[in-house]
Amino acid sequence: IQIFIYKVQTKIKSNTEIGVEILNTKSLQNENNIYENSNLENNIWQIKIPKIELSACISNGTDKETLNKYVGHFIETPIEEGNVALAGHNRGYDVNYFSRLKELREGDEIIYIHNEINRIYEVTKNKIIKDTDIDVLENTEENILTLITCVENEPNYRRCVQAEGNGLRTPAPGTPRPPGSRCARRQRQRRRC
Repeated sequence: IQIFIYKVQTKIKSNTEIGVEILNTKSLQNENNIYENSNLENNIWQIKIPKIELSACISNGTDKETLNKYVGHFIETPIEEGNVALAGHNRGYDVNYFSRLKELREGDEIIYIHNEINRIYEVTKNKIIKDTDIDVLENTEENILTLITCVENEPNYRRCVQAEGNGLRTPAPGTPRPPGSRCARRQRQRRRC
């Protein structure tokens, strides 16, 4: 993931207008980590993926220290609107939140929570990309959630899961979903099993 991050930083710097300097990403990540980690009690920032039984806190940055504790947020991407991009380990570390990302299929639900924003996303893509393919982090007008992790024994490739926000907020606990929704149909099917 570190090589992928470097390539994102390099592309952003090369696309920046002359005279505008990008902040040193490492120091920005450290400042954000201090802010985020000191305010974790006051802020709610989580990702939940019911199909793979994932519930994890998110923190700003994708440096080693952050990914060893949290799902990391690519600081070059937005937090609430547009293409929100997250990274996580999938094996070989104490915290491997993205170990089961490869199990996700089109239509699976991802819940993204940031303070009072609770958005439901549905998986649209689960693919392997080259570590040079940083276009998946470009911002969009649509609400998209992009999840990035390494591919086992393939250092030049990354798994990329993308999901589109459907505009719905997650209901309060215990509130049934609308009967015609895709998620409600899946809930009924699970009950039959």
